Amino acid sequence: MLEHPSVTAVGVISGTSMDGIDVAAVDADGDLALRPGPGRTFPYPPALRASLLDLAADPDRALREPLTELEAAVTEAHAGAVEQFLRDTGLDRRTVSVVGLHGQTVCHRPEQRFTRQLIDGPAAARRLNLPVVDHFRDDDVSAGGQGAPFAPLYHRALAARLQGPLMVLNLGGVGNVTFLDGDTVLAFDTGPASALLDDFVRRRRGLPFDEDGRLAASGQADPVLVERFLQHPFFVQPAPKSLDRNDFHAAATAVESLSDADGAATLAAFTVESLVAALPHLPATPRRWLVTGGGRRNGHFMARLRIRLGVPVDPVEAEGWDGDALEAQCFAYLAVRARRGLPLSLPSTTGVPHPMPGGRLHLAA
Repeated sequence: MLEHPSVTAVGVISGTSMDGIDVAAVDADGDLALRPGPGRTFPYPPALRASLLDLAADPDRALREPLTELEAAVTEAHAGAVEQFLRDTGLDRRTVSVVGLHGQTVCHRPEQRFTRQLIDGPAAARRLNLPVVDHFRDDDVSAGGQGAPFAPLYHRALAARLQGPLMVLNLGGVGNVTFLDGDTVLAFDTGPASALLDDFVRRRRGLPFDEDGRLAASGQADPVLVERFLQHPFFVQPAPKSLDRNDFHAAATAVESLSDADGAATLAAFTVESLVAALPHLPATPRRWLVTGGGRRNGHFMARLRIRLGVPVDPVEAEGWDGDALEAQCFAYLAVRARRGLPLSLPSTTGVPHPMPGGRLHLAA
């Protein structure tokens, strides 16, 4: 156990689905002393979300454009969410030691040693009058790591008292898993999660997501297309490995000829089978899966996973965790680790050559 006292930290993130800004607090020492606190989700201003979704559809812009105004708008929204969170929860700003601002990922290409999260840490530190840590992933990617997933060390702290082998699955925009068994921590992205299905339903029905998976459950998956999607070279790459939100654009295009229900069913089946395809990359078969991310509310996803995996598949709330706040809690926890110079990623979680510290600290002016 580290010889550091626990401190209060606030974490902020908006995932690849861009469905809101998650803010949460933790008390943590950066190791295994951990007490998760409250969490809240705040909507993006509609015009800003539309701009971000437009950018997601043209990710090369994130490589070539400064995006100064968009980054300022994201920073304003995230800092504003922190201030609203403090008001809503009654958390005294004077007790907060650090704010971990992940920012909005707009392009992630680790093979080019490039990742980009829109956030202006110095501006946020001035606005909040609090120390801020941002750019969590940059050092990992610069050193040759995948830069994702970044939640495994937080999962390890949360699950310290649970029996392994255990899999923690995040069904966000992109799926990722953390395998925990004793001292073993292995993590990697698995494939599409909610992003493909969300985008499809938005295009076809004008809805933000397929509520409870009802549309997908009403259709018939095209097994030929699902098998074709699974031929993507990503699925045979050894772990750890990571994805960009747009790496399966071909799948999104291929289902356009299907009906709404069959297209949704096919994309949902692809997500489920991509998770089954993760099993050969593990040192042992998990006896249980705990699911976080918005996809845990998709009854169709969860039912199909239980059938295909043949072991208990439960939402993280079964262990008293808050799946809505978990990623934001993670970046609060990682901000504490960053301030103490501790690794944020490991060779077994991102493929980085050695345990890698990271993050940029910005003090309030």
